[in-house]
Amino acid sequence: MSATFTPFRRRPIRMLNGVGERLRARGVSVVDLSADTLRRRAEKATGLPWVTDPQSDEALDVLCTSIVEEAGLSLFGALVIRARMHGILCTRLRVADLIRDRPDITGVSIEPPIVIAGLQRSGTTMLHRLIAADPQVRAVGSWEVIHLLPRKRERPGRPTIRVAQTRMAELALRYLNPRFFAIHAVEADGPEEDVLLQEYSLLSQVPEAMLNVPSYSAWLRRQDMHGSYAYLKMLLQVLHDQNPQPRWVLKTPAHLENLSTLLDVFPGALIVQTHRDPVRTTASFSSMLAHGHSMFSDHVDAESVARHWLELNGAMVDRALDVRAQHPEVFVHVHYPDLIEDPLAEVERIYTAAGFALTGEVRARMEHHRAGHGQNAHGVHSYDLEDFGLTVDEVRAVYSRYRAAFGL
Repeated sequence: MSATFTPFRRRPIRMLNGVGERLRARGVSVVDLSADTLRRRAEKATGLPWVTDPQSDEALDVLCTSIVEEAGLSLFGALVIRARMHGILCTRLRVADLIRDRPDITGVSIEPPIVIAGLQRSGTTMLHRLIAADPQVRAVGSWEVIHLLPRKRERPGRPTIRVAQTRMAELALRYLNPRFFAIHAVEADGPEEDVLLQEYSLLSQVPEAMLNVPSYSAWLRRQDMHGSYAYLKMLLQVLHDQNPQPRWVLKTPAHLENLSTLLDVFPGALIVQTHRDPVRTTASFSSMLAHGHSMFSDHVDAESVARHWLELNGAMVDRALDVRAQHPEVFVHVHYPDLIEDPLAEVERIYTAAGFALTGEVRARMEHHRAGHGQNAHGVHSYDLEDFGLTVDEVRAVYSRYRAAFGL
């Protein structure tokens, strides 16, 4: 644990992890996270055969090896990650089975979406949830991310059980790490980042945002991400089949790394890039990362995590600048101070560019949403660059090109 970062830990979790440490000292492995074991468990749970795909199979092998050898999971963390991986793999098999039975789903047209892609902590969540308040615009819900496919005997348009299960997971997260909610509130029935859908492709930034998996991170940087975005599109088609809605608003900072690929898979997409002083975003996001990692490991090197993401984010915004130079017409730029001062004015600019109508009724819905989601509603988030071994000068140096482009 870094000297400047102290994680929140409930007493029962501390006790469970203590048991895990003692077993590990005796050479006892309690949780098997090998790729082959996870494949077999998914096949047994679903009764479906494994679907071979060279890139995703390699991704699973690399990821599992990286988790086992590098993540330093606590016993609680290992149990949670095993359950998470099991859910992902079972869903992959069930989606493949669905598409075999219903190939027409992949023929559904996805209209050019609004895609919010700015640095973490730059207003992306606020803007995403504001636009998602428009009943004519479809966002990926938290409950859909976790429970993608309908339950047996679930009535169309009535995902009551799935929402309730997600709400229980939200309450569990609140119990396990209430500090995390001051940083990023998770709402079971609210919109969520679509990078969590990409996680089902096994090619996404999600693992490195949660865990120390440097080998997987390095491997991921070398991959052609078209497969990940094609899988994302297919999952949007699966969700559309459950709840038809032509207009989508997507959101994740991770898209900054792959905007060219995104535009190949979603031609005509409107990219909304949010901007905020990277000194502020780096400090805030480093704190979010440290708290997130601490849920899975008792040994979090907060400075190492912060430096990994500082380098990664710097490369991401530079890649986004390259795409902007080639396709300036697909971008709308939103500066954080403007968004805070008059959020609906920024939404109106976005809607004008997207060809959407911002009616009085939609404005009222957005105002109502905003009134109920003020800053610090879940507590005050305190953070400082020095807590993570970073300085203002080195952050500014990493983001020099980005800062010059947008006057930050």
